[in-house]
Amino acid sequence: MQHRTVGDLMTHSVVRVQRGTLFTEIVHVLQEHDITAVPVVDSADRPVGVVSEADLLAKAAKQPPSPGGRQPAPVGPVTAAKHEATTAEGLMTSPAVCARPEWSVVEAARTMERHRVKRLPVVDDTGRLVGLVSRGDLLRVFLRTDRAIRDEIVEDVVVRTLHESPSAIGVEVTGGQVRLSGSVRRKSLVPVLVQLCGSVDGVVSVDHHLTAETDDDASAQHG
Repeated sequence: MQHRTVGDLMTHSVVRVQRGTLFTEIVHVLQEHDITAVPVVDSADRPVGVVSEADLLAKAAKQPPSPGGRQPAPVGPVTAAKHEATTAEGLMTSPAVCARPEWSVVEAARTMERHRVKRLPVVDDTGRLVGLVSRGDLLRVFLRTDRAIRDEIVEDVVVRTLHESPSAIGVEVTGGQVRLSGSVRRKSLVPVLVQLCGSVDGVVSVDHHLTAETDDDASAQHG
């Protein structure tokens, strides 16, 4: 099975700023390119952090309230430092959480969730910036047609990988939801088939009503 990787989905032409880029220049970059964050790179084009709209707003929040307005709540040391920052180096969230081009969609999605970020700079073997992948980019795998998903399951999973008869296993796909029916040769193949179907790009869920010609699990227990 061929799975699309981060390298397939990422944006290759990436806008970036340097450590010394000024606050107002960063705002102009975000506005000009209609983006919400930008990687910060060092002199070797290696990501060292990311400046987002949230980082810039932390700086803007330092402005004194209008007369009679509510006093700002106390802030932590990181936010306080951003209040005083004037360049990307002080404003950015660091270190940069990066991905590799060969990563799977699952690896990238889990990294985003674990670090609570919306995008990942993508780096090569030397650590240089080669792309940027966002949540929206990863979700593109779910734009596959039901027909394309079904064809891959039948041809790559059922026939080529498991060597099962396509006439013995029914595969229905609706809105990315897969329903399997019919019979496999051995009971132990059922969870394998379900797992492989779930790993196909574009699959949202897998439901099955499969039976088996032989219960090799029971045979192994009595053997």
